[in-house]
Amino acid sequence: MKNKTNLQRRTLLKYAAIGIAGALTYPSWAKTEGFVSVNRPSADFFPDVEIELTMNTAEVSILKGEKTKVWKVTGKVIKGTPEVLDNNEGTYLAPTLRFKKGQKVRLILNNNLPAQSILHWHGLHVPSNMDGNPMYAINHGETYIYEFEILNRAGTYWYHAHTHSVTARQVYSGLAGLFIVSDEQEQALKLPSGDFDLPLVIQDRSFDGQNQLVYSAHMMQRMQGFLGEQILVNGRPDFVLPVATRAYRLRLLNGSNSRIYKLAWDDGTPLTVIGVDGGLLEMPEQHNYVMLAPGERLELWMDFSERAVGTELNLRSLSFDVASHGGMMGGRGMMGGGMMSSVSTLPSGSNYPLLKIKVARKEQGHDVLPKMLTPITALQIKHAANANNPRTISLSMRHMSAQLNGRSYKMDDIQPDEIIPVNSLQVIEFDNGFNGGMHGMMNMPHPMHMHGEQFQIVKREINSHSGDSYASVSSGFIQHGWKDTVLVMPGEKVTVLKPFNDFKGLFMYHCHNLEHEDMGMMRDYLVK
Repeated sequence: MKNKTNLQRRTLLKYAAIGIAGALTYPSWAKTEGFVSVNRPSADFFPDVEIELTMNTAEVSILKGEKTKVWKVTGKVIKGTPEVLDNNEGTYLAPTLRFKKGQKVRLILNNNLPAQSILHWHGLHVPSNMDGNPMYAINHGETYIYEFEILNRAGTYWYHAHTHSVTARQVYSGLAGLFIVSDEQEQALKLPSGDFDLPLVIQDRSFDGQNQLVYSAHMMQRMQGFLGEQILVNGRPDFVLPVATRAYRLRLLNGSNSRIYKLAWDDGTPLTVIGVDGGLLEMPEQHNYVMLAPGERLELWMDFSERAVGTELNLRSLSFDVASHGGMMGGRGMMGGGMMSSVSTLPSGSNYPLLKIKVARKEQGHDVLPKMLTPITALQIKHAANANNPRTISLSMRHMSAQLNGRSYKMDDIQPDEIIPVNSLQVIEFDNGFNGGMHGMMNMPHPMHMHGEQFQIVKREINSHSGDSYASVSSGFIQHGWKDTVLVMPGEKVTVLKPFNDFKGLFMYHCHNLEHEDMGMMRDYLVK
């Protein structure tokens, strides 16, 4: 079995450092750079776009004074127009990649880091061996070749390191970037584009006195998830966005390791949501605030045409609390009456600004928010292969480990309940203490991500122990549209419908609190 062979190969590389010279190929482009390819380009795959990506150590200016050492991805277009790639020079962000639905893409990933790594295309519907599973991690000096067709609808996707047990540290060091897809249906809406279509990557980081990144691996910090002391937007602190008096499309990514944001405009203007993880909603929604968990994306329509030049507006994260049996976590960064306290000076669930918008110039725009965006066919439970027998995934933190259905991550460890028929629709329940209490010694929020196709949220259920704390976040959940990551609160059960079409093989499901993922809150499911 091909997947089994790949698993064994990667395990050998990881644990025995055995060379596989006999299986290597040396394309001409790799010879000159010194990189050795571990897989071959397909003879029958003819890409519309081909990009070479290289992971390097680098130094960038983030704070005033000394430059910060980071891990940086840089790109080069081999085939295609220059507009498909923006290297985000001067920041630690990986290149922003822009593609069209239906394009065939070849991405050549070179690892020039002093560690193994691999990139996962978060939210994309691609074959299993192109998805960035940790078993495909490549060593320093090696190359991995991705080939796939863009099957996803227009949307804001992203990519990031997905290396077993060190994903959190590698993403924190800089290995993450945006992957934006467009299609004809979206373009026909004539939404704000160009300089008025703005990606905003929100992350938190901590720095020492020499402007170097600080990452804590202390067990209590890992159990909570790393919280930085400073908010960065697009890799910049104290971010100010100058705008004109017209409408903008704002694409927000929560690229933080674990921090959850409760987004709101500080003047009380409702957030107009037009898109989520898997692209545009069927119609715009307005919310006083919106929750944004690690890995989630959000698209906002914001019209500044009625605001005077010189006006300032802040996007904030508002305060919230998360209750659990026997303790709490959230606004005070505490759990269990003080068992675990946040080591960040910017506690999770507190109130703080994320970015400032300044109306800088007057400009006439002609943008009109469409009443309808894109048609979305609602999935129905009655069409699921397991309509009467949902697959339940219990989320738990116990014995200093993070588990799914009582299991931590292991390579090549597929259990019978993790085998899914290809081309089937499945009902899946994420249970975070809804049934049976705490599911372990701690009950915490978990942003659950499933690789492969996007899913739809069917319902949220909360148990009677959650009280007013759940009410502080519940109005900020977007229930509609296509998702790949969903925040599951303590005492909550979230039911989703997920298709498993087209591709057989191993795909992952895990918590996108990256410290929890690294602690084992991650599993593979086998589509066959």
